[in-house]
Amino acid sequence: MNKNVKIMMNGIITENPIFVLLLGMCPTLGTTSSAINGMGMGLATLFVLVCSNVVISLLKNLIPDMVRIPAFIVVIASFVTLLQMLMQAYVPALYATLGLFIPLIVVNCIVLGRAEAFAAKNKPVASVFDGLGMGLGFTVALTLLGAVREFLGTGKVFDLSIMPEEYGMLAFVLAPGAFIALGYLIALINALKKN
Repeated sequence: MNKNVKIMMNGIITENPIFVLLLGMCPTLGTTSSAINGMGMGLATLFVLVCSNVVISLLKNLIPDMVRIPAFIVVIASFVTLLQMLMQAYVPALYATLGLFIPLIVVNCIVLGRAEAFAAKNKPVASVFDGLGMGLGFTVALTLLGAVREFLGTGKVFDLSIMPEEYGMLAFVLAPGAFIALGYLIALINALKKN
């Protein structure tokens, strides 16, 4: 298998930020009341991850060690600001739904962690694949969690009715449902890994 594909698959499966590393729990639990919200947050983070990884990888030899972390945060914040402007212009409803969680991507431990652990030590092409892998892993996890919560809470997935809404359990759309659904999904994934 190609080295870059291996790097990408690592973020999706082996080191999935949500199901394996348990990173980024704030947006995971806060934005996954529906599959579309989870997917939107995941794709927004994917964009910032890939772009910031490339820029940090290109600038790694120019940034002094004393200001490494602040420089990384400035790069990440620049892409988050660009993302906010694009979302406000082209997907205002999703932007309004995700609200405060979009600017919080700046301090998301997944983004800053990948900048420090991978992009600052590797070449731009490998950094793109690392950002893609971690971003896709994050997006898949958020979308899956959002779909499970939306289905159990409202009987819908991506706003398509699957079962009558009166059979839904409201708790899964609320904050406690995020913890319960995430716990069961992690347990299921761990059980599948053992087999």
